Amino acid sequence: MKISVIGTGYVGLVSGTCFAQMGNSVTCVDIDKAKIESLKQGVVPIYEPGLEDMVLENYKKGTLHFTTDVQSAIADSMITFIAVGTPMGQDGSADLQYVLAVAKSIGQSMQDYIVVVDKSTVPVGTADKVRAAIQAELDLRSADIPFDVVSNPEFLKEGAAIQDFMHPDRVVIGADNEKSMEIMHDLYSPFMKTRDRFIGMDIKSAEMTKYAANAMLATKISFMNEISNICERVGADINKVRNGIGSDSRIGYSFIYPGCGYGGSCFPKDVQALAKTAKDFGYTPRILDAVEAVNYDQKTVISDKVIKRFGENLEGMIFAVWGLAFKPETDDMREASAITIINELTKRGAKVIAYDPKARHEAESYYLKDNANVAYVDSKYEALSNADAVILVTEWQEFRSPDFDEMKKLLKTPIFFDGRNQFDKVRMANLGFEYFQIGV
Repeated sequence: MKISVIGTGYVGLVSGTCFAQMGNSVTCVDIDKAKIESLKQGVVPIYEPGLEDMVLENYKKGTLHFTTDVQSAIADSMITFIAVGTPMGQDGSADLQYVLAVAKSIGQSMQDYIVVVDKSTVPVGTADKVRAAIQAELDLRSADIPFDVVSNPEFLKEGAAIQDFMHPDRVVIGADNEKSMEIMHDLYSPFMKTRDRFIGMDIKSAEMTKYAANAMLATKISFMNEISNICERVGADINKVRNGIGSDSRIGYSFIYPGCGYGGSCFPKDVQALAKTAKDFGYTPRILDAVEAVNYDQKTVISDKVIKRFGENLEGMIFAVWGLAFKPETDDMREASAITIINELTKRGAKVIAYDPKARHEAESYYLKDNANVAYVDSKYEALSNADAVILVTEWQEFRSPDFDEMKKLLKTPIFFDGRNQFDKVRMANLGFEYFQIGV
């Protein structure tokens, strides 16, 4: 099939590349000329395992194209995916200006029947707005061209997006007629050869499914973090509690690890957007509000422990921070806990030496660029030199089995704040570390 994907951000680039991998002719479109030229040169703007190789392979084969010419890309497509950003507004709502701008371009450019797919995470009712925007442009052209609007929410995990797309656990499609539903089933059938994971439904239910899924996962995280805070106060061990409840098949072990809060491009934005939608329709989403409030507070749990241990005045102190990205296997720092932790320490006079395998550029160029008390190094051990303590924020694999003897040689004092509960407290004590966890 001939496909165009409007927007070459995380979702758009991964989706377009994976469709090309299955033999479709895909054109990825972006208004950022520099980004498009970089992609043509094989420079992928985001870190995602396996993505760069797949982009290069399909670009060389001619199944994947990049352009800034949105009109020609749409005119030549049977299916057009809208994969532009929906940033969070000041009131928590999803900003649809970019989605609707693309819809307008589709109405101006389409020449024949086309299926328009909302791939961006959008509030319930967005498909109706997209349809209206396209139809308005067709009316201005006096063009009687049929089209369908479909919802196809993405469920990609950063760090495992290629695997998730090529081997999906479900493909959710919201459509209002059999024709567009059948076209989408044909498009995705190569990804579901062993078992049909295609779930068809109405459009509004599909739009709601994405928000409900992310809100559920965020709820599990905030619930476990709240339990960890209770454990800490009553003298229980959250790590043992986690094992005790995770063994219940009704609960399971996924997303019940205590930590210093969730971040990223999805959970924070989607929880707030869903809460805003609920309030717009006259309902107070008490659980969603609590999930967000718990997560907001959780991001300061580690910095609070540091302050409790060393005092409010951190002048002259140096802290090594391991991990900047909001999770491993990505360079994404949107809403990352590391930002909050580092800013809480440096505003009290501390200096931070930070190391992350992939997110250094994001921190230096954007998220922490105005913080003069942060320096960056190229290895986890380099960060430790003469530091008063080390703080583990992101659970990258290379942090799982460090050389503890080397750590003690490099640190000024062997003090370890673990924001992801990666190690056993008894073992760490036996190794000679003053060790701080969450929920213990």
